[in-house]
Amino acid sequence: MSDILFQYYRVNPTTWFYLSSLLSISLFFKFNRLWSIRNLDLVGLILFAPGLLAVEYGGYKASPAVQQMGFLWIFAVSAAFLVRMLFDSLMVRRPLLESNLSVGGLVFLGVSLLVFLLANVITTRPQRDDLAGAATATKLETRATEVDVDQLARLGPGYPLLFLLPQISTQRLFGPDAGAAGPTSGGDGSRRALHETTARVMAIISQVAVVTGMVAIGWLHFENIRLGIAAAVLYLLLPYTALMTGRVDHALPGALVVWAIAAYRRPLVSGGLIGLAIGTIYYPVFLLPLWCSFYWERGIRRFALGVTAALLLLVVALFITSPSGAVFAGQLRQMFGWIFPNEVSLEGFWALPFNDPVFRLPVLAAFIAMMATLAIWPSPKNLGTLLSCSAAVLLGSQFWKAHNGGLFMAWFLPLLLLAVFRPNLENRVALLVLDGEWFARRRAA
Repeated sequence: MSDILFQYYRVNPTTWFYLSSLLSISLFFKFNRLWSIRNLDLVGLILFAPGLLAVEYGGYKASPAVQQMGFLWIFAVSAAFLVRMLFDSLMVRRPLLESNLSVGGLVFLGVSLLVFLLANVITTRPQRDDLAGAATATKLETRATEVDVDQLARLGPGYPLLFLLPQISTQRLFGPDAGAAGPTSGGDGSRRALHETTARVMAIISQVAVVTGMVAIGWLHFENIRLGIAAAVLYLLLPYTALMTGRVDHALPGALVVWAIAAYRRPLVSGGLIGLAIGTIYYPVFLLPLWCSFYWERGIRRFALGVTAALLLLVVALFITSPSGAVFAGQLRQMFGWIFPNEVSLEGFWALPFNDPVFRLPVLAAFIAMMATLAIWPSPKNLGTLLSCSAAVLLGSQFWKAHNGGLFMAWFLPLLLLAVFRPNLENRVALLVLDGEWFARRRAA
């Protein structure tokens, strides 16, 4: 960016936290209704950032105590929003609380933020720690005898080819040091350059898809495009988005789930998008009971067909790209997360010396109980329930996720913001808004 804008310097994440917090309050805080739910939601969203900064600071300074404090801060704010999403469907009275800026101003600000964030993705060069996960995946990919055990334990469940892409940290609390990745010659260098380019393109497409999907939901389903634009602008303003703009494993699943919501009147399309999200990062598999419950009265077969078709497509792609049957079996196991919770290699909160990993198991049990309850209650489910409960499920998975759980906020943040801004959607139930099954219509004709 300094080649385009004279004397441009990237904003430090801590400075951006202060600036974006002030800007978010000026745009969305309702000063005439001080104790409104919107204001409490806005304060809670801003409070995510101190925990993120503490985690990064503790990692750079090798201070487990600071990291512990950061993760606990993030989990405390996440727990508050989890309760908020679980009770969102009970808030029937939802007054229209628009932003303090006109639609034109919001669009200009949102486009400007998106351009700067995506420019950071293009101009950022991955550092050595950004390439660590990709190097591990590349190394284990060639060792067919150990890939089925080591790769899943070290990297976690997800689509194996996704782990080959480097992580692009667009903002750092501290500048790059001697650990920066140096130039590499030969085949390895060209392969790494290809992976870096692929990661940048996928991150840009994913972030654009998240923003456009939120606007589309406001236009098509909220019948108020201003609400969708406001939610998208707030998403771009959050410090988390600036920190993790280039992380494909964060943004891609979030984009797929957002567009699944946008296409909810087409169960086959929504099922295909949820299936792609499941194959990409595995954890959206816990959305299936909730979404099947939503489509149970109408559309369940089309939704199930879409999920199955998407997963089969990803499995076929794995089979074509796998060098051997042993590697394919290991990659298939990683894609579907076939591993016991006590066998996985822990990173993040559960790997800190202050925490006993055994307590992760009751947290997982409580999450499964919550997931099963949401499949039954409330009934029937409307679009508002689908939004808030999907955000609750993806948010709840962060508490027991073995690999840096709590930091993958792009999975649930767009849905959470849409639930904050949404109007009353009680009439958006599958039985009323979906067409009948094709075979049923054929028999009736």
